Amino acid sequence: MSLISKKRVVAIDFGTKRIGVAQSDPLWLFAQPVGTVDRSGLSLTLEGMIKKDDIALLIVGYPLSESGKQNAMTGVIDRFIETLHDEFPKLKIETVDEHHSSRDARTILVASGKSRKVRQQKGRLDSAAACVLLSQYLESHGNTP
Repeated sequence: MSLISKKRVVAIDFGTKRIGVAQSDPLWLFAQPVGTVDRSGLSLTLEGMIKKDDIALLIVGYPLSESGKQNAMTGVIDRFIETLHDEFPKLKIETVDEHHSSRDARTILVASGKSRKVRQQKGRLDSAAACVLLSQYLESHGNTP
């Protein structure tokens, strides 16, 4: 019996220096880290996935304050999403609340048993935060976009 493969959900944890990227499996059950890239690396990564017709949806972490209000970084993310829309006009993009995603990712990395030196490698937290965002999205949306 063969399983029908679906397109993936891709998650982005945007940072001004590094961008964490994660993707779902084709069945939308698990989040897998893709890695950490800079802005041009993100374009190349997304272009490759689009050429393979592999992306159903791109989710971008949206920073809100404790009270749910926009903050200084929210405007940066809004401009980033605009440039993504311009660059990839057919790509469906949604935002998800990224409140505590980095804190949750740090907790997961500590629980993984990796040494402090390994946990503190540049980018490891960013790709883990993208996985947290994606996992939360997949849990709340089940197997449907």
